[in-house]
Amino acid sequence: MQQPTGRRDELPAAPSETIPYGRQAIGPDDIAAVVDALTSDYLTQGPRVPQFEEALSAATTAPFAVAANSATSALHLACLALGTGPGDLVWTSPVSFVASANCARYCGADVDFVDIEPDTFNMAPEALAEKLEAAARIGRLPKLVIPVHMGGQSCRMDAIGALAKRYGFHVVEDASHALGGSYANRPVGAGAHSDITVFSFHPVKIVTTAEGGAATTADPALAAKLALLRSHGITRDPALMEGEPDGVWAYEQVDLGWNYRMTELQAALGLSQMRRLGQFVDRRNALADRYDRLLSDLPLDLPARQAETRSSFHLYIVRLREAETGGGRRAVFDALRRRGIGVNVHYIPIYRQPYYRRLGFRAGHCPQAERYYDRAISIPLYHGMTEAQQDRVVAALREVLS
Repeated sequence: MQQPTGRRDELPAAPSETIPYGRQAIGPDDIAAVVDALTSDYLTQGPRVPQFEEALSAATTAPFAVAANSATSALHLACLALGTGPGDLVWTSPVSFVASANCARYCGADVDFVDIEPDTFNMAPEALAEKLEAAARIGRLPKLVIPVHMGGQSCRMDAIGALAKRYGFHVVEDASHALGGSYANRPVGAGAHSDITVFSFHPVKIVTTAEGGAATTADPALAAKLALLRSHGITRDPALMEGEPDGVWAYEQVDLGWNYRMTELQAALGLSQMRRLGQFVDRRNALADRYDRLLSDLPLDLPARQAETRSSFHLYIVRLREAETGGGRRAVFDALRRRGIGVNVHYIPIYRQPYYRRLGFRAGHCPQAERYYDRAISIPLYHGMTEAQQDRVVAALREVLS
């Protein structure tokens, strides 16, 4: 029998248990809450969605929260509520899931991308300022900027907010990764430097509703618009109707909306999960701190921490050192997968997707995003991860990188 030589392309078979990069944490209370919703009088449009929205408002300190069936829907609603339409320009981060840009395209707006900081992977305020100066010279400023809190760490929102005031654009924080995080001693979602903040409750996120999203805001008019548009643009409020209602059954469609409502089952799960939000974020931070210690001597660049932020650590992203690139990332990724380590890559720069290439974008549009993408690997991190599992991830990395 031929003996392995230790090369990365000659690796042992994966163990029976694969450690995923992320997974939901569902407990007995969550199951009971969903069962209660299933056996109640309401499966949709009942009391649990408003209760979940109240819990989000309390956690973020935002006066208003509007739940939706996904974060993508919430991003679309945010763009619509701010009046985004054909001919408008929306800028976002290239290092994000495609929904951060698609939401503007749904409205008929044009999209462009602002390069990232090399250490946090967030939109760089310096790059934004430079791009705004150039846009002002040609009279083509964005109507809306969507910074993305990559991996759970807030962007430098004070700098972005200052630029918004100077140049007159709206800001929607894509905080899909960042529920439970904080910036400048305020919860992400408080909206001190933005119009609207959007969260995701996909199963791998901090809190899950299976699928789901929400938008928080301090503006009552925006909150009302978001709520109207998520439910077909229909109202039963006589004060909003154009004519006298025919009876208590009457409703009017006063705008063109969508069916983006969250169900009672989703809200029941989310409401139960929100009671453990602090626990979830604390555990993720403890695991991230442990990774920082255990991986410090490997040829990896570990996630940077900004002093004024607390990340919720939806993702723990390592970057291979330059010596490991040039085809090495694929080898490292495959070797870890074969060892049962469910690594992933977040994300391919959005503008490199075929749809956006057809709009005229080309590889290299954002140099820092390209350098990030060539080196990044997301390693497992989730609330239920044990130290033994984490040790297995570290041992696999140590073996593969040796």
